[in-house]
Amino acid sequence: MTTPRDLLIVAMDAESGRALERGDLSLALAGAELIDLLSADAVRLDGERIVPGYRPTLPDRLLDQAASSLVQQPLYESVDDWLWRRGHGLAAAYLSALEDDGELTREHHRWRPFGAGQTVLADSPARRRAMDRWTSREAVLTTLATAAGIDGTGTGDEPVDVDDAVSTVLAAVHDAVTELEAERQRRTIEKAAFDNIWRGDGT
Repeated sequence: MTTPRDLLIVAMDAESGRALERGDLSLALAGAELIDLLSADAVRLDGERIVPGYRPTLPDRLLDQAASSLVQQPLYESVDDWLWRRGHGLAAAYLSALEDDGELTREHHRWRPFGAGQTVLADSPARRRAMDRWTSREAVLTTLATAAGIDGTGTGDEPVDVDDAVSTVLAAVHDAVTELEAERQRRTIEKAAFDNIWRGDGT
């Protein structure tokens, strides 16, 4: 398993202090991918630029896809740009991958024998490994989860004992999620102002 898959399993399994935003989770998943690519020596960071390293064949197809999508030419891509580009729709992609791999199941009820049922996590070794990382408060997974809104005990920008490259990625995820939340709030305010105009006109 990979950090992104573990993060999604935790998101589905752990109690959350608030409803998760799919965009926040997608940004955190993109950060998790980049951290796994750093660990595999598939990339290194030059400041905040992602420099491709040697190209291993990665057993996880989505992580391998991420490695294949790296910008190969200078000036390369910034961590921030990677999060927004790669993160687009990433939560749905990982959810689909879990389902394809048999990590999700449909929960049927006797009173709805022909209903689709709710999608739930299967009791699998992958789920247990992910939750072991979570309950042990493994630094990277916990920080990514907090940024995505899974863990209500922190703000996502607490100091973490990791190397500089991983720290850069974690900080970028936190900043991107904060930016996305600010954009959501701005749109809410604009919509409320627009609605007030119409109500003021009596229409």
